[in-house]
Amino acid sequence: WVHVGPRRAQLVTGPLAAALLLGVGRAAGLSWDELGLGPGSLARGARWGGLCAGIVVAGYALVLAVPPARRFFRDVRYRLGIRSALAMALLAVPLGTVVFEEVAFRGVLWGLVEEANGPVWATAATSLLFGAWHVLPALDLARTNTALAGSGSRAKPVATVLGTVAFTAAAGVLFAELRRQSGSLLAPVLLHWATNGAGVLASAIVWEISRGRFRSPG
Repeated sequence: WVHVGPRRAQLVTGPLAAALLLGVGRAAGLSWDELGLGPGSLARGARWGGLCAGIVVAGYALVLAVPPARRFFRDVRYRLGIRSALAMALLAVPLGTVVFEEVAFRGVLWGLVEEANGPVWATAATSLLFGAWHVLPALDLARTNTALAGSGSRAKPVATVLGTVAFTAAAGVLFAELRRQSGSLLAPVLLHWATNGAGVLASAIVWEISRGRFRSPG
């Protein structure tokens, strides 16, 4: 459903699915603290997540300032115009993607595995599954990113999928560690949003620069 369902519907179904999963976690005996949603850890999660999100945004800005590197952001899915890209980054990404994935992987699943087998197993299991979760998005990326598509070679989609799975599994380790260190789901939520949402904006800006509609930071 996440991959093929209508995007507008996912603004509703994503949070609803997250709420359902939280109900499953609570029914299984997890406390709000064990789900990463305890009120006492929110400030710490905001500090950790805000710092990491700021680093990601600064990294995107640095890449945009280097013209040869901009081609990696030429994803036709985000040839939207700045206004539409802002709506996607601020609404579609957090509600349709980030909330559901973080509740699923770093909230409920991490909490259940951590309770049964400890934090190392929780991080390993959720990170591997998070990497596998991105196989279909990686196939989309191989088709829509102009820096990757168009060669006609079968090797590029395979390399894109393997690279994406490896990268997102590694990102899952980082997200899980943020969850563990801060005790809050808010920390990985903020970093996840910055990675995806700021990436959408960066791609849209690159397309606007190529059209001469946006002043180049370089």
